Amino acid sequence: MKQLKRIAILGSTGSIGTQTLDVISHYPDRFKVDMLIAGSKVDTLIQQAVKWRPSMAIIADTSKYWKLKDALEPLGIATASGSEAIADAMERETYDCVVTATVGYSGLAPTLRAIKAGKDIALANKETLVVAGDIVTAALRRSSSRMLPVDSEHSAIHQCLVGENSADVRRLIITASGGPFRTLTKQQIAGVTSADALKHPNWSMGSKITIDSATMMNKAFEIIEARWLFDIPGDKITPVVHPQSIVHSMVEFVDGSVKAQLGVPDMRLPIRYALGDASRLATSDMPLTLERCSQLTFEAPDADRFPAIKLGHYALEKGGNTACVINAANEIAVAAFLRGHISFTDIYAIIEHTLGTINYIAEPSYEDYVATNEQSRAVADEAVGRIKLGGTC
Repeated sequence: MKQLKRIAILGSTGSIGTQTLDVISHYPDRFKVDMLIAGSKVDTLIQQAVKWRPSMAIIADTSKYWKLKDALEPLGIATASGSEAIADAMERETYDCVVTATVGYSGLAPTLRAIKAGKDIALANKETLVVAGDIVTAALRRSSSRMLPVDSEHSAIHQCLVGENSADVRRLIITASGGPFRTLTKQQIAGVTSADALKHPNWSMGSKITIDSATMMNKAFEIIEARWLFDIPGDKITPVVHPQSIVHSMVEFVDGSVKAQLGVPDMRLPIRYALGDASRLATSDMPLTLERCSQLTFEAPDADRFPAIKLGHYALEKGGNTACVINAANEIAVAAFLRGHISFTDIYAIIEHTLGTINYIAEPSYEDYVATNEQSRAVADEAVGRIKLGGTC
């Protein structure tokens, strides 16, 4: 009998985490849930643990720990809480692969610990490579870990590159839906609300990444992520707006040919591909039909209305701790926008203000990244406070 692949899910109660559990439920002869880790949704985590019976469940929010412990330890499930416990758990011998489904900077430390322990990584936390791609890729070279992308765009590129010579790649073409504001004018965009921004036309995602899609910051981050995942210069990575979200990304080769990966806009497809170690797991889900592909359109992103794209390329050109600053400021600004404290366009202003305030470090260490993240969050938070009081950055 084939040994089950033991899976840890970092961010099990979020959008990618819950979809990962759904995928696993269809392949009981291939996968076993070994560890579940959540941020603050302790009730959902308890429900998941009762159903899946992992060896361990961890809650990042230490104030929720006793509820978790009281519910699960009678079932023989080990429990813990806090960021240090999460990072330490990455080195447990009880699992083989971790799905990093958490959102934001918090995914960096545990991912590095998992790489050090030689665990395979199904990467859905793009910020890990955005913030510290140089350190992460260096750690991978020293480890037996393998990293497969879960983002639909990077999964598509990975699939298009199978069997190809990297020297034959002219450029990577990353598609973007354009989000809910693709057809709005600059003046209209200035007045949108968080409720407007959360209405994504194609994808069902968590609130933070949905806002990043609306600003196109997620595409800036995906450009940075692709640079590290596929070891290709940033000037060879091109975003293109594709409103139908059917072509998930493309690779153009030196002979002029282009390979594309197509599929329905469903994150379970790239999750299956990553969990299956880049193999095809059979599914009864409805496939893409040719009728649905009858009209596929593409257009260049408008950097004037969506300046995040320029920030992504700037971060790659500048290097150092630049992307770390952008990510930290963006996390603070998006959270403030979701609370109604700032406007949509203030998100860009806060990021640019923070970039102009934080000291540039050309060759940052891990400790430099930690400090840059903390300092950038503080600067961005102060800027939010000034805007709330009626001022500007």
